[in-house]
Amino acid sequence: MFKKAMIAGIALAAFATVHGASIGAARADMPNPLTFGIISTESSQGLKKSFNPFLEDMGKQLGVEVKAFFASDYAGVIEAMRFKKVDVAWFGNKSAMEAVDRADGEVFVQTVDVTGNPGYWSLLLTQKNNDKLNKLEDVLKCDKSLTFGNGDPNSTSGFLVPSFYVFAKNDVDPKKCYKSVRNASHETNALSVANGQVDFATNNTESLSRLQKNHPDAYAKIKAIWKSPLIPNDPIVWRSDLDKGSKSLIKGFFLSYGRLGPNAEAERKILSGVSSGWAPFEDSSNAQLYPIRQLQLFKDKRKLAGDERMDAAEKAKKIAEIDRKLDVLKVLSENQLALR
Repeated sequence: MFKKAMIAGIALAAFATVHGASIGAARADMPNPLTFGIISTESSQGLKKSFNPFLEDMGKQLGVEVKAFFASDYAGVIEAMRFKKVDVAWFGNKSAMEAVDRADGEVFVQTVDVTGNPGYWSLLLTQKNNDKLNKLEDVLKCDKSLTFGNGDPNSTSGFLVPSFYVFAKNDVDPKKCYKSVRNASHETNALSVANGQVDFATNNTESLSRLQKNHPDAYAKIKAIWKSPLIPNDPIVWRSDLDKGSKSLIKGFFLSYGRLGPNAEAERKILSGVSSGWAPFEDSSNAQLYPIRQLQLFKDKRKLAGDERMDAAEKAKKIAEIDRKLDVLKVLSENQLALR
């Protein structure tokens, strides 16, 4: 209840900011065009169709041209932000972490699932008629018999989460255990499974929902054989060096969109068509990334512990440093929970 009231208050202030009278100077300092980066979860054509109505509204309300930026992989959007070719971007949690660490990015709002889910889940998919693959254990046999479709290396659900929960925790190295491993987008991996081009692949519940809508025939041919723990909803990240006035207007737009004003209902309809279906955004910060940072460190620690070639003293030193970082993140996460 407190969180909802707080978001409502922020949204009201945000609406006043975007639609107030004294915004000329802030708009003058805003990048024009303002470039919005979109990670490659599916084809750029499909993403463009999904995002265009929302980006058009953003441009109208901010008073600048808003251009979409697409790249062949997640790293392309991260690098574009690093070199100031992207101003604001939609990321998954792992790619957002990379953008914060490598591209001077900063999380400022979070997407919300239109169905009310508190997040989403990573999946392993295989063909529905594949009687040999029905559960996680069936893909952990290290006999070089299976072909595997892994996700983009900067994907949370397509790479980081299964890398830890499926492979690291079961001491399985995909490159050593499978006949072939290839990296691709969620959409490409799902279609590859449906068409029998790979035996199994990573994916997530959001992309699967979009696949059902856009490729119902392919959706009917696949099944999920593993589901991860909950992953936080996706963050929206801006360049931290944007000026204060521009940030105020941009955040004002995001937090008021679909919540306030005479067009709120129409805006919610537009949001429901973005990606797998969004509802009005919520306030967020880099603290959203704490669980993902912990997951990455746990994965790194397991990899170090299993490295038999590394000098014992050097290994102990590196593991101690990871443990120190994990202790700090634990305190930060507990403090964050206490504030909710």
